[in-house]
Amino acid sequence: MYAILDIETTGGKYNEEGITEIAIYRFDGHTVTDQFISLVNPEREIQPFVVNLTGINSNMLKTAPKFYEVAKRIIEITEDCIIVAHNADFDYRILKTEFSRLGFSFKRKTLCSVELSQKLIPNMESYSLGKLTRALGIPVSDRHRANGDAMATVKLFKLLLSKDTDKTIIKNAVRIEKKSKLTSNLKTIIEDLPSETGVYYIHDANGNIIYIGKSNNIKKRINQHFTNKNSKSKKIQTLVSAVTYEKTGSELIALLKESEEIKVNKPILNRALKQNKFTQGLYSFKDANGYINLRIYPIKKNEKPITTFTNRKSGVSFIERMIVTYNLCRKLCGLDVSETSCFNYEIKECLGACVQKENSKDYNQRAQALIDKNSYDAKNMVLIDKGRTVNEKSMVLIEDGLFKGIGFFDLNHQITNRDILESLITHMSNNRDTQHIIQSYMRRNKRLKVIELNE
Repeated sequence: MYAILDIETTGGKYNEEGITEIAIYRFDGHTVTDQFISLVNPEREIQPFVVNLTGINSNMLKTAPKFYEVAKRIIEITEDCIIVAHNADFDYRILKTEFSRLGFSFKRKTLCSVELSQKLIPNMESYSLGKLTRALGIPVSDRHRANGDAMATVKLFKLLLSKDTDKTIIKNAVRIEKKSKLTSNLKTIIEDLPSETGVYYIHDANGNIIYIGKSNNIKKRINQHFTNKNSKSKKIQTLVSAVTYEKTGSELIALLKESEEIKVNKPILNRALKQNKFTQGLYSFKDANGYINLRIYPIKKNEKPITTFTNRKSGVSFIERMIVTYNLCRKLCGLDVSETSCFNYEIKECLGACVQKENSKDYNQRAQALIDKNSYDAKNMVLIDKGRTVNEKSMVLIEDGLFKGIGFFDLNHQITNRDILESLITHMSNNRDTQHIIQSYMRRNKRLKVIELNE
């Protein structure tokens, strides 16, 4: 659990400042579960430059509660939380100073969203909250007021969580959680999980991730882990202390995250992803008569397939459908071994490419259309799918035919802007696994939106 906050102060000498406004959002990693926003009477003068910056003046604070009147609420809302703030050292120092004036020692773990941003979103022009959120397309209202800045930090932190592929933030949060909060009651763990698409992380008592999985129904899948009798499930049931998760909305995003994060984190109960779990590929060549031929072959080490399949049966099934869709010749697709014409030509369902009755240019145009549709080789494009909320979409970025990463964007973002795209994307490895995941998903999901990017 996190307490994401922002504080406005009077300014002045070090450790003599007072709080003029505070906003705290209690955040569980997915949604805000509680909030506290209040002006505070600092009982001291506000520096003129601060008045100009925030718009908060002494007249506004005459009837505001003094710090001792809000101190109990601050303790309650931040209890068992990691404090997150943009320049956390400053906000935490101010809070500790105010509490020390009351004779109370205020101690919490902290996370700085400036430092996290520098690590997870490198090479930004500026890491000030205003410029960073503007560059990332995060809307900010009431800039330099506690509520506006705290809510902007919530949105930024949500983005940082999704970019944290080695799960450092989550693992540390689970470690910090009091042992009394880490329940071995499996039923209690399940109750807090969503019945939605995403990636889940099973932790041991030390916060370490012992298993990563993906599901279209996280709650149902975890329930299966906790009730199944196979050896892996029994190990999970013995070791589990907590389950965290990330909703993705899109199954494609979940598949890509799972693939990447298993490789990065190497959980002890995950079987290593097999590099050869897709064994067959679709290849093309031109025959002596100039016609494009298509074949399903076992994956070739030094030749890139158009698309890949887990087994020959699924590859042949795909070719069968494409013959109908693109009116292709069964013989030129390797499904008819006749030495003369194919069977479909005899029943007038083939235009005769197999016996050179159809012009090769016309035939090749249709065959190439199939190749272009099922390959993203050398393409620059964004795949758009469902987001985590109704106001959001997910995206997969491909540049020069290489998978670059995943991200989420609000519907008001201009995602054709390469700079904004780059900042929103969580970069991931391009490999055979990701190529197979993307191509397989594109074949199965006709409603997936594809936006081609200009050079």
